[in-house]
Amino acid sequence: MAVSIHAPRINNNDDQVKLIALDVAIGQKVDRGAVIGQVETDKAVVDIEAPAEGYVIGLQAEVDTMVEVGSILVWLGESADEVVPAAAAVETRAGQASGAPTAKARLLLKRHGLTADQVPAAGERLTAEDVEHYVAGKGGRTAQASGSPVATRIDRLPDVPGALRPLRPDERGMVNTVSWSRDFAVPGYIELEYDPQPWDAYAKDYADRHRLMLSPLLSLMAWRLVELARETPALNATHVGEQRYEYGEINLGFTVQAGETLYLTVLRNADTLDESGFVNAQGDIQRRAAGHRLVPAELQGATISFSSMARWKVSRHIPILPPHTALMVAHAVSADGRHVLGATYDHRVLNGFQVVNTLRKLSKPAVPDRKKENTQ
Repeated sequence: MAVSIHAPRINNNDDQVKLIALDVAIGQKVDRGAVIGQVETDKAVVDIEAPAEGYVIGLQAEVDTMVEVGSILVWLGESADEVVPAAAAVETRAGQASGAPTAKARLLLKRHGLTADQVPAAGERLTAEDVEHYVAGKGGRTAQASGSPVATRIDRLPDVPGALRPLRPDERGMVNTVSWSRDFAVPGYIELEYDPQPWDAYAKDYADRHRLMLSPLLSLMAWRLVELARETPALNATHVGEQRYEYGEINLGFTVQAGETLYLTVLRNADTLDESGFVNAQGDIQRRAAGHRLVPAELQGATISFSSMARWKVSRHIPILPPHTALMVAHAVSADGRHVLGATYDHRVLNGFQVVNTLRKLSKPAVPDRKKENTQ
């Protein structure tokens, strides 16, 4: 029986990804888990793995083209002679049919009391940009060059001569994230200075006990955030309709700069780990991010996040709140030695007091009872 390999969803805001590599050919045998290609989306390059062993019997996409999330890229068969199912080879994923609105577009349609048939689509599917443009009353939109499925909004151009250039996948992902925060999150920002000595001492002690070459300071602070989210479920939540949606697991988002690529890595089910397990797992993800070898699950589903720009010696770092989260903590150390903890937060879910209280707790480690540990 033929098995299909689909374009993965990496970011909730991205309905398309760019296929940048497809390293298989018709008739080739592949093993389960083998990397058969790569896609690029929202500041990340992600491997596509074969879900089963088989022979490549069909290629449904071309390299360097934008493909719909969920669309079929490759077909595998039990033998090299197996035929691609005629109907399945052309069908799109349920709910992703041509002309159907994206998830974000459906939310905007509901917000503005519109139906999908009222709003013209510039591409094959109705997008959030189509709805926003319709509501703004700016008229039609113009698609890109023939053959490209990506639509570009054409507003009034500046009077200064210039040329339109398509956004890279990472740039488009940032635009989507900014738009999401503007349209949905009602973000606020709070910061406070803190004394770094307790954290520095705690990190040094941890490194000495575990014989670490590099300081685990940031991972330990992120672990402390996980502990606080476990104590206060509202920190690990989002806003849905008129209610707070508290997540059943804590997926810790952590920014990693790898060359010119900024990843928001995700350590899933961080609350099921102890401190040492978290630091080790966080270190593994950071190393894979540095080598651009992350898997899709490590780039999606963050429920609370931590970011640091201490290495750049900036005095203030106001991060963009990731979609479907209520809190992202920012860590910074200025050139003159000021240590700052800040937080971007969704004001529909959290209030200023809750955020300040969280930052104050985060500014100091929760020092464990070593005597008790040694007797266990």
